[in-house]
Amino acid sequence: MSYCLNPSCPNPQNTNSEKFCLSCGSKLLLKQRYRAIRPIGQGGFSRTFLARDEDKPSLPECVIKQFYPQAQGTSTLAKAIELFNQEAMRLDELGKHRQIPELLAYFTQDDRQYLLQEFIDGLNLAQELKQNGVYNQAQIQQFLNELLRILQFCHQKQVIHRDIKPENIIRRYNPPKLRGQIVLVDFGASKVVTQASMHQTGTSIGSPEYVAPEQIRGKALFASDIYSLGVTCIHLLTARSPFDLYDVNNDVWLWRDYLQANVDRDLSRILDKMLATTPARRYQTADEVLKDLNSLPTLIAQTGNFVKPVPTPSKPVPPTIVSSSPSQIEKELEEMKTIFTNKKSQNKNSTSSAQNTQQSAKNSKIDDELEELRKKYGNNS
Repeated sequence: MSYCLNPSCPNPQNTNSEKFCLSCGSKLLLKQRYRAIRPIGQGGFSRTFLARDEDKPSLPECVIKQFYPQAQGTSTLAKAIELFNQEAMRLDELGKHRQIPELLAYFTQDDRQYLLQEFIDGLNLAQELKQNGVYNQAQIQQFLNELLRILQFCHQKQVIHRDIKPENIIRRYNPPKLRGQIVLVDFGASKVVTQASMHQTGTSIGSPEYVAPEQIRGKALFASDIYSLGVTCIHLLTARSPFDLYDVNNDVWLWRDYLQANVDRDLSRILDKMLATTPARRYQTADEVLKDLNSLPTLIAQTGNFVKPVPTPSKPVPPTIVSSSPSQIEKELEEMKTIFTNKKSQNKNSTSSAQNTQQSAKNSKIDDELEELRKKYGNNS
């Protein structure tokens, strides 16, 4: 199947072999190599299509993103063009990361702008939630650990994603060697942070259910992505709209009331700090969240089970005392007496009478001490 990219085409479906649309005559191949197969999505200023690269023998799948703004007005159109251009630049900068789609091409054809990017074969997390049900604690901890590292990379490149939500996170199904890996997509709302832009009010952008309060006011921060990620987590844990999980009147999150599986205090504390509505009370960087997350019990990713680390004792464990029998104690006491008396009498022939008297007194004292030891330990068994 081949799909015509002309938005006005009355019948965009065509066969694979055609080079021009049978209905409107438009070219069916972009850059003489990319063929649209079917539409897979539409946003406020673009349409996306599953496509095939016919310039390669394996005919790999890819994604065509066509600039197609729905909104009217000169300023709105100018902003849409800016965002579309920015997405191409962001992907060009970030797409070498294995968990961000790679930019394949960016060009204009027939007066329309196109962006070609790597196709990620899998379900997004909204689809996964609908198919498999809510996440448990182990799955959330594993998901956070993986996505925070992607954010860490983006933020190091001075890029704020600004639209983190389940629909923009895909779990790979193919290729098999990468199955289960999550990928952050849709950088159409992303923003590069500069010293100047940090102090300027920009465009309010993002999905209302997931966007941070300061981002609504046009003041997106790195911490804004952390907030949106926190909201994504509680949605995955509850399958409820984030609007249902927040009490506006009391400025408090109620997500615990909707949990279907237990989340322990330590992970709850991390999520609450990610969800702080005041930026100053929130984690400021992905590094900070990862530090706290890595202090929790580690995971076995394949099974979702916890492996509790062996705790380090706070103080040394006292040695085990093994009781001896009376006969063994008696034997040890006699050996001690022999050692002491023999040592003192080694020079017997060279000592004077007074010294012998002194030695006898010492031997008597040794006998008394050994008798006390015999009484103390000989009857304990």
